Amino acid sequence: MRPLLRFTFASAILVTASYAALAQTPKTVFLEDLTWTELRDQIQAGKNTIIIPIGGTEQSGPDVAVGKHNARVKVLSQRIAEGLGNALVAPVIAYVPEGGYAPPTSHMRFPGTITVSDDVFEKTLASAANSFKVHGFKNVVFLGDHGGYQNDVKQVVAQLNKAWSGSPARAFVPPEYYDASSDGYAKILRQHGIRDDEIGTHAGLADTSLQLAVAPQMVRQERLKNAPKMGLADGVYGGDPRRSSAELGQLGIDVIVSRTIAAVKKDTTGR
Repeated sequence: MRPLLRFTFASAILVTASYAALAQTPKTVFLEDLTWTELRDQIQAGKNTIIIPIGGTEQSGPDVAVGKHNARVKVLSQRIAEGLGNALVAPVIAYVPEGGYAPPTSHMRFPGTITVSDDVFEKTLASAANSFKVHGFKNVVFLGDHGGYQNDVKQVVAQLNKAWSGSPARAFVPPEYYDASSDGYAKILRQHGIRDDEIGTHAGLADTSLQLAVAPQMVRQERLKNAPKMGLADGVYGGDPRRSSAELGQLGIDVIVSRTIAAVKKDTTGR
């Protein structure tokens, strides 16, 4: 074979192989990384569960970025979906109730927080869930990373299941997800010698350690180590994050993922 022909033949093989690689569906559980035909095919092949991650854009003290909940719930939802095997993950809902703005209340007293009304939030959740029902998902699972809207989510789930009565679709909000990230994780931290006045409820050691385990770039670690003890005026509620670590955070991540996977499997078995 002449050199030019050998080169042309080799180039053709390379181009064909490249197109074949590009044509393959990416190995991802994130819906937004798929085309509509890839999504259709995955639903037909048995991906019947969609996770709707709910975050929130709020202050978390001077040393944690305001997108904390959004980053955390995305990573946790990914790991939960991968563990389930039949699930995909919707885009994170980042706009949630965070207090009033006339006058500013709750987290809205701090720059960077974004709030929406409970009514807008609940309608957004319901609209997303109904969209997924139309596309063939049978199980719509809401995972909320922030405590302030848990009752809103439960109310939406109840309304959806009433409206979907008689159809194959169901909505779920497994309590294990938030319970494991709050009371369950606090219990684990106590077993490792962490005091309650360090654990906190918002931007304390528990919250910050979880973030270090999933998105350490969002925590200003050097500044945190050298900071004085912070309080309510700083946006740190009832805790002290200075001894936070990714190792402590991983303890919480593991229990949140494992308990949520078990709960979703229990709720959806046979569906």
